[in-house]
Amino acid sequence: MKVLVVGGGGREHALVWKLAQGPRVKKIYAAPGNAGIAQQAECVPISAGDVEGLFAFAKEQGIDLTFVGPEDALVKGIVDRFEAENLRIFGPRAAAARLEGSKTFAKDLMRKYEIPTAEYQTFTDYDNAMAFVWELDTPCVVKADGLAAGKGVIVADNDSEAMAAVKEIMLNRAFGDAGDKVVVEERLAGQEVSVLAFTDGRTVVPLLAAQDHKQVFDGDKGPNTGGMGAYCPAPIYTPELAQTVVPKILEATVTAMAAEGCPYCGVLYAGLMITEKGPQVLEFNVRFGDPEAQPLLAMLETDLVDIAEAVIDGRLNEIEIRWKPGAAVCVVMAAGGYPGSYAKGKPIEGIEAAAAGGDVVVFHAGTRLDGDRVVTSGGRVLGVTAVGEDIPSAIGKAYEAVGKIHFEDMYYRKDIGHKAVGES
Repeated sequence: MKVLVVGGGGREHALVWKLAQGPRVKKIYAAPGNAGIAQQAECVPISAGDVEGLFAFAKEQGIDLTFVGPEDALVKGIVDRFEAENLRIFGPRAAAARLEGSKTFAKDLMRKYEIPTAEYQTFTDYDNAMAFVWELDTPCVVKADGLAAGKGVIVADNDSEAMAAVKEIMLNRAFGDAGDKVVVEERLAGQEVSVLAFTDGRTVVPLLAAQDHKQVFDGDKGPNTGGMGAYCPAPIYTPELAQTVVPKILEATVTAMAAEGCPYCGVLYAGLMITEKGPQVLEFNVRFGDPEAQPLLAMLETDLVDIAEAVIDGRLNEIEIRWKPGAAVCVVMAAGGYPGSYAKGKPIEGIEAAAAGGDVVVFHAGTRLDGDRVVTSGGRVLGVTAVGEDIPSAIGKAYEAVGKIHFEDMYYRKDIGHKAVGES
């Protein structure tokens, strides 16, 4: 079997790593890939957003299965394009990918079908948005409607911060066209948890619950990033909580999408806030999270190809999805200055030593080859992922491995997983 993985980040390296373990997979291509992915797949110079280029490559090479990592290609309709020519591809079609592509679409769907989420209003007019924030006079969240690489959400402590956020998104165009429309919603209090599920449009099979660390600094301080680390399973997600989340959020959303004429197939990611009133949806993503994919795939026992094909064929109910015992933790090593400006091209040392123990995988995110050296090429550079018998064990292994890696001006949070073990 020939497999194509679309993307070039840490999530895609984790996908390549997991797919390569499948007994039927003989060849993996990655577009565009990175220095780590190149060790297990043939990287091809096609950007993840080039739907026509990816389609032409898959057709020419006779690709048996395409696995889409990033959201951009899904929103652009890569699944529709491939399916029109009977090419097998894992992910939602463009109409369903609006769950992530438009926060307004997602919020309106949740309101219509009574899926729990924060109260909100949507604005296309800057003055109206500013007036609403002024009248609200309470902590709120301002979101760019469109795709913003996980950074288009600004949590405001007061009305002046919220008004500055509206200005940054709508006038200063911090996120480009994604800020043509903004969603202003009430700020929820509690702990966040990421609950992902495989679905073929009817059957919904949740994955282990994970917890991401979005802010750049320890203690959840500083601006949002694409994610500075994650772990699973998250203890805050209890069996009692699952009895609410699965039927009232995951299954309800899949049912709602089918009722709207845009059935959802692939991975559905629900970012939740566990509030005093129960779980509330903060956002939906239409693909694996990054970095949640890294610990989740490290814990997955079942062949990912078998799962993908069951989803595509509408027979997910026939598959048993199994998980390793224990826990996994991913610590993201970032370039100094991220999520703002940062330098590239810094040589990275110690990757092989960090992964020598057997329980650690160093997933590459923002890397490239410069001759025979691996150098930095992005803000999030590596995702050091460790599996242990429990979360404290996995944390210890991950940070021991992190300590063996070095590149100039590197930065990482020191508190990944601390919430799971009762540390602030």
